[in-house]
Amino acid sequence: MLSLTCKTAIKAVIYLASKHQSGHKASIKEIAEFIDASEHTVGKMLQTLVREGVINSVKGPNGGFYVSGKQINQPIISIIEAVDGKEVFRQCGLGFSKCSSSHPCPIHDDYKVVRDLFEKMCREKSVNDLCEPVNSGLAYLFG
Repeated sequence: MLSLTCKTAIKAVIYLASKHQSGHKASIKEIAEFIDASEHTVGKMLQTLVREGVINSVKGPNGGFYVSGKQINQPIISIIEAVDGKEVFRQCGLGFSKCSSSHPCPIHDDYKVVRDLFEKMCREKSVNDLCEPVNSGLAYLFG
């Protein structure tokens, strides 16, 4: 359902959120190493997130990427929509372009239930909601 880039973006934003309290700004290299992703992919994806207002950046020797207090409370869906677009929750589970209730694919009804529940979770869960278990050691961003 989500692209690899989108999954990488979610991990990167959660990582930045985990640094929010300390005021630490992270570099592309630091983020890429921590979430085990390519620097090139992370760099392009972070630019998209800054452009869409999901995260912030500051240039210069003390610069880097960070999230504000408002951004740490944004819903996860804001990351998904910035990277994969708003249509990600309307796509067919098998990738057909003409899948619908009146012209369903073989998994349409079951996939729609799962997709709708996942969308609901992404609208209800904030970046901070996903960051807290990481900060407390109950969840991980790598593995």
